Amino acid sequence: MIEDLAFIGQIAVKSSIAVLLATLGEIITERSGVLNLGVEGMMLAGALCGMAAGVITGNPFAAAAAGALAGGLLALVHAFFAVTLKVNQVLSGLALTILGMGLTSFLGRPLIGVRPGVRLRSIPIPGLSDIPLIGDIFFEQSLLAYLAYLLVPLCWYLLYRTGAGLKIRAAGEDAAAVDAAGIDVFRIRYLCTFIGGIGAGLAGAYLSLSYTPGWKESMTGGQGWVAIAMVIFATWNPLRAVIGAFLFGFLTALQFYFQAVGMELIPAYILKMLPYVLTILVMVVVHAGPGRRFGGPAALGIPFSREG
Repeated sequence: MIEDLAFIGQIAVKSSIAVLLATLGEIITERSGVLNLGVEGMMLAGALCGMAAGVITGNPFAAAAAGALAGGLLALVHAFFAVTLKVNQVLSGLALTILGMGLTSFLGRPLIGVRPGVRLRSIPIPGLSDIPLIGDIFFEQSLLAYLAYLLVPLCWYLLYRTGAGLKIRAAGEDAAAVDAAGIDVFRIRYLCTFIGGIGAGLAGAYLSLSYTPGWKESMTGGQGWVAIAMVIFATWNPLRAVIGAFLFGFLTALQFYFQAVGMELIPAYILKMLPYVLTILVMVVVHAGPGRRFGGPAALGIPFSREG
């Protein structure tokens, strides 16, 4: 029984990390007032570039950095259109996803079936990994998983306990007031969009370097869209994002567990649908609320134009 729980728990955590990293990045972006629906495309860019950098350099840190940078640079494309040109942010984000999917499918063909140059394996943390059950689940993970653990409180502290976080949240609530105070709204939104892209790029790199090492087309499997929904589920709070990501991971782990033990209580295709059905239900429940706000930035998705 304990072994089964440890197995499910380990897979649940492994399956949640990519969604968690992408969600944290998107929270920072949306808190500044920019809606970026291109998370899926940025994750794919991060996965491809992380894999390619691993093959070329053989260095896991360079591979992860390349994935993060790829996501960040793609996010800057969205920032240019959404912040500078002030186009519809929904359309720009969707275009970014389409661009990311098409570009990675084309450029990634030579890497299909290629053995990864590096692989981020699980690294037990001495002492903590010896804790019964909990140690097996949480402290025998890859470096990017431990990074995700650290980023959750750091993102929360940044947003709610620092002056920079106050400026970010203010830019997402009332950009005109922030501008009147002499703060550069455009710089804040550009930087936060870039940070969000880095989070999505790291999420993609985690998939191709640790979760399922290697490259294949559309390997994110819709997790970028799940991350966008998890932002709403978390009410734009990094601490609550952990709950949503782990719940997604748990439902994903169930399908692996039933396949491993040969049980067919629930058809396999139903199990594969469950995480995404959960995502849809989250969106429905949140938007069916009795007219009250769920903590979303008031100026989310609204371009800012300096008067005068």
